Amino acid sequence: MTSASSTDTRFMALALSLGRRGQGGVWPNPAVGCVIVNGDRIVGRGWTQPGGRPHAEPVALAQAGPQSVGATAYVTLEPCAHTGKTPPCAQALIDARVARVVIACTDSDPRVSGKGIAMLKAAGIVVMTGLLEEEARKDHIGFLSKVDLGRPMVTLKLASSFDGRIATATGESQWITAGPARRLVHAMRARHDAVMVGGGTARHDDPSLTVRDIGISRQPTRIVVSSRLDLPLNGKLAQTASAIPVILCHASNADPHLITTWQQLGATLIPCATRAGQLDPADILAKLATHGLTRIFCEGGGGLAASLLRADLVDHLIGFTAGLTIGADGLSAIGPLGLLHLGDAPRFHLQNTQAVGPDILHTWIRS
Repeated sequence: MTSASSTDTRFMALALSLGRRGQGGVWPNPAVGCVIVNGDRIVGRGWTQPGGRPHAEPVALAQAGPQSVGATAYVTLEPCAHTGKTPPCAQALIDARVARVVIACTDSDPRVSGKGIAMLKAAGIVVMTGLLEEEARKDHIGFLSKVDLGRPMVTLKLASSFDGRIATATGESQWITAGPARRLVHAMRARHDAVMVGGGTARHDDPSLTVRDIGISRQPTRIVVSSRLDLPLNGKLAQTASAIPVILCHASNADPHLITTWQQLGATLIPCATRAGQLDPADILAKLATHGLTRIFCEGGGGLAASLLRADLVDHLIGFTAGLTIGADGLSAIGPLGLLHLGDAPRFHLQNTQAVGPDILHTWIRS
């Protein structure tokens, strides 16, 4: 990256904030932001639109109109260079006759990687890369994970008592955390493509897994991991499967009648591989990536959380801790990991802590 001015940094930071508006609603595409600046004046702003189209660059260019000539475009991800359902964004920038393009991070998708930059340079446009790259890669982690690792990014959220329990011995769990924490969880769901739970949670809690009470109408896909598909057919997920997408990850030997029944209700059924008698979490995520998902918000339960942690598939760990104790007879937030040594325990780096009402939020990322 050549030297960037404080003005460049300010405009790229704005592009990043715009791009985040698309998180959770643009998969399988990345949530990109774009700002067009002519002189010292912003003439166009854009971000990837719902469903992934149109892309950020043509949205911003349309707003800028003829003022894009000779302007600088700030883009959070390398402009695409291939024709898919829309023309290449690199070509749109060329056609708009921008003079300079500043890119936060390159795209590792082989259809784009380096090609978008090459197109821009071949057209005589000055290109700068790497501005606020670390922040951009954090924002695009889901898309880049799907491209580079063949799986979506996974956020594991746990809401527990001070002693790490998610329910009493009788199964009572509503509510361990207070209203402010629960509302924040809804906002977190909205920034992910899908919300995922295990079959036990779906059976015992009958969750809707929707975003509510924060003024957002867009809903994430709901995913349930259930080997045998022994889920309530009169539950909230079944009743709403035709209106809000439901994906059921199951074993290949699940009851064919249940598979057909759920399909008739509107759910998508994905058979997954098993390992040691349980669904293989790596195969589950690989299949979900093939389906197009990039960002998954896992809300447990303990067995699913443990399987993801054992397989080293958790990227972000989010904990809400309440100021109450339940005791050893309560239900643990995470199932058995089979650890014999502390050195084998999954470790994460603390990013931040904050009070959320009467509860504590702590956010961690994988080591």
